Amino acid sequence: MTRLLRALMLVAATASLAGCGYTLAGRGNTLPTHIRTIGVPQCVNHSATPDIDGVLTDKVRQELTSRGRYLINPGVEGADATLTCTVVAVTIIPIEFGADRLPIRQAIVVTASIEFKDVKDDKVLYSNPGFQARDEFSVTTSQSVNDPNAFLRTNVQAMERLAQNFARTIVTSILEAF
Repeated sequence: MTRLLRALMLVAATASLAGCGYTLAGRGNTLPTHIRTIGVPQCVNHSATPDIDGVLTDKVRQELTSRGRYLINPGVEGADATLTCTVVAVTIIPIEFGADRLPIRQAIVVTASIEFKDVKDDKVLYSNPGFQARDEFSVTTSQSVNDPNAFLRTNVQAMERLAQNFARTIVTSILEAF
C-alpha cells in the first residue's frame, strides 16, 4: 500500500510540474505570437567611449538570431517589434586594491536605456532606462586604470565578454518577461 501511495504521489508531482509553465532559463518566450520580425537599429551612443554602440548592437542582433525564432532587421522598416538602445555611460570602477593602494581589479559597467516595442499595438513590452551590464578584469597597465577608451582598445576579450553579457541579459529579459 505504501509503495502504491508513493507511486501515485510521484505521478501527481510530475504532472503538476508539466502544467506549471516551467521552462529552462534562456529558452522561454512570452512575446505576442504576431511578432516574427524584430527591428534592431544601431544603438545610439551618448557615452564618451567611441564605437561601443556598434559592438553592442552586433551582439544583441546575434543573440536574438541565436534564439532561432525571429527574423532580425537592422532597421525598423517591416518590423513587428523594435528594440532600441541608447548607451548612456561607460565607467570603470575599482573593486580591489593592491598593497600600493592602486587598483588591481576593476569592473567596467555599461549603462543604457532599453526599449522593446510592439509596432502593431504601439505598446512598450519592455523598458529599462537604467539597464546595466558589467565585466570584471585585472589591471595590467596603469594606462587603462581610469580610461574606458584605453581599456577597451587594449582588452578585446573583456569587451567581447561585456557585450555578450549585455546582449544575453537584454534578450532574456525581453523574451522571458523578467
